[in-house]
Amino acid sequence: MRANQFTRLLLLIPFLLIASCSDSEKHVEASSPSFCDQIERNDTMVLSIELAPYHTMMKNKTGVIVLEDGAGSMVSRAWLTEYAEKTIDIQYFIFSMDNVGLIACDYLVRAADRGVKVRILVDDIMVDADIDDVLMLDSHENIEIKIYNPGVNLGKNVFEKAQKFLTDFRSANQRMHNKTFTVDGNIVITGGRNIADEYFYYDHEFNFRDRDVLLMGQATSIVARSFEDYWSNSLSVPVSKLSDSSQDYSDPTRFDKLHEYACNPENFSPEVRNRLSQIPQLFRDLESKGQVHWVNDVRFVSDIPGKNDGTHGLEGGGVTTYTLAELVRNAKRSIVIQTPYLITTEDSRTLFEEAVGRGVNIRILTNSLASTDNLEAFSAFQSTREELLKTGVEIFEFRPDGKRSMNIMNGELHAKTENPPIFGLHAKSMVIDEETIVIGTFNLDPRSTNLNTECITIIRSAQVAKEVLKEMEEEFKPENAWKSTIESNPDDQVDLMKRAKTWTRRVIPQNIL
Repeated sequence: MRANQFTRLLLLIPFLLIASCSDSEKHVEASSPSFCDQIERNDTMVLSIELAPYHTMMKNKTGVIVLEDGAGSMVSRAWLTEYAEKTIDIQYFIFSMDNVGLIACDYLVRAADRGVKVRILVDDIMVDADIDDVLMLDSHENIEIKIYNPGVNLGKNVFEKAQKFLTDFRSANQRMHNKTFTVDGNIVITGGRNIADEYFYYDHEFNFRDRDVLLMGQATSIVARSFEDYWSNSLSVPVSKLSDSSQDYSDPTRFDKLHEYACNPENFSPEVRNRLSQIPQLFRDLESKGQVHWVNDVRFVSDIPGKNDGTHGLEGGGVTTYTLAELVRNAKRSIVIQTPYLITTEDSRTLFEEAVGRGVNIRILTNSLASTDNLEAFSAFQSTREELLKTGVEIFEFRPDGKRSMNIMNGELHAKTENPPIFGLHAKSMVIDEETIVIGTFNLDPRSTNLNTECITIIRSAQVAKEVLKEMEEEFKPENAWKSTIESNPDDQVDLMKRAKTWTRRVIPQNIL
């Protein structure tokens, strides 16, 4: 018992650090109102008109566009928000109030001003905002915000947060890792990206190489049902119930500073807004070039809220876990994987070993010690890396300075930074037998397996597989990744201090990482 208590205290430290960051105040500086006066919106454009040529296709098939580029993925969300007509449903693990987050909020408020109903569901643990800011956003008559599994962050002081982890450890660690963005019920963006600067290549120090997929048509109804399941679940609590604040949010000008921030070209450059205006034509160009793939077989798979009943303590997977395992079991020739965290258990290594024994070639790209943002997870990978290699799996580790990452970084950031940021891998993707693609939120670690709710999109299409594999193959190259073997690995690419910090993390049980 004393050992378990000690372990819980160790595990609590990073969460307390998160909590202390979350309590910091966020300010949106006022700026000249002339910024917004200079921005024009095409009031004749609506989403249904832009999608009209594809109406018949959307009834029976799913349109698929893979979003590799971070800036393009951000602009796609902005454009869909700007021209939504009825509803926007958003579900995220992280929604930061940084540059990208504030601009996203501005777009949502403007959509709500036009009468669009906006619902936002975000996990409690990583809400990077003061509760008063969230309540102000929620005060809009057309915006509703719910917090998933509250009690560890928003509206709590550091002692209340600590108590939650010490007295209800399993519940405190069950987080909602799903990421979906649904507009008017028939167009969806889902995948690995959260809402924060680093997921769209706008952070000046550290950015994530990630992947989303845009879906139109048939499969989007499944995403919509999944969102409703989460929204109506008792774990999702209206943010207004998490505070007894008496602050008045009736001021009609309360969003003016937010608008001015988003209109200021220092924060959202004219080049990016110009890309917004070009999206309809870009979409038509993609369609004419065959890069919008109309697929018969697209599945969206999501865990249920709460993941599992806890019968086996911290163990016990969900539907995403079993679905991915079944895909590996049925692989015949090849499996190519990208995952930020690679923490294998005896069961998962056996699964891979059996596949290799059937003649399946398995290659995995994961973060190196030089590129990781999570020393705890890397420490666990480090301690099991050799055992995984012995199964016959090939392991490649992501370079923080890879040429591919630098080439796809958006030009706006290039222009503003003297020293290029480093990159980490955040994409969670799999291609099986060159015909089945998985893009989602699932990391290859015990947390995704047993604790976090996850969602994945499974696309059966040789054309889409070819497109994704082209990107993956590029990132296996020596200029973008190091290959690890039993004899050598790239851990020595970092200084002794980081290696020592990683070693100290080995006291943390792997089943919660």
